[in-house]
Amino acid sequence: MATIRKFEDLEIWQLARELNLEIFPILEKLHELRMFELKNQLERSAGSVMDNIAEGYERDGNKEFKQFLAISKGSLGEVRSQLYRALDRKVIDEKTNDYLQEKCLTLASKIAKFMTYLNNSDMKGNKFKKENKVQIISSKDL
Repeated sequence: MATIRKFEDLEIWQLARELNLEIFPILEKLHELRMFELKNQLERSAGSVMDNIAEGYERDGNKEFKQFLAISKGSLGEVRSQLYRALDRKVIDEKTNDYLQEKCLTLASKIAKFMTYLNNSDMKGNKFKKENKVQIISSKDL
C-alpha cells in the first residue's frame, strides 16, 4: 500500500474527482436545457462525494473519517439516482448511464473496502498520537 500523506493521495478521492470530471458535460447539457434543479442536485451530490472524503481525512480521526466516508458513499447513491433521472429525461443515453453507473458502483465498493480497512486498523488517527496530546497539554498550560 502506498504512503498516504494527504487526501489527494487516496485512490478513492482520485476516482471521485474523475467522476466529477466525467459528469461535467452532463451538467452543461442540463444547464442548456434549463433543468437547473437537476443540474444543481447532481453537481452538489457529485461534489459531495469527493469533498466528504477530503473533509473526513482532514479530521485526523478514523471514527470521523469513517462517518464522512459513509456520507460520501450515500452521495454516490444520490448521483446514481440523478443519472437515472437524466436518462429518463433523455439528457443522457443508455450507454453513458451504464458507464457512469458502473463507475459509481466501483467507487462505492472501494469506499466500503476502505471503511472496512479503517475498522480493522489499530491506528485511531493522527489526533490521537502521543505527541499531539503533549502539544495540547502544553498549549493548555500557557
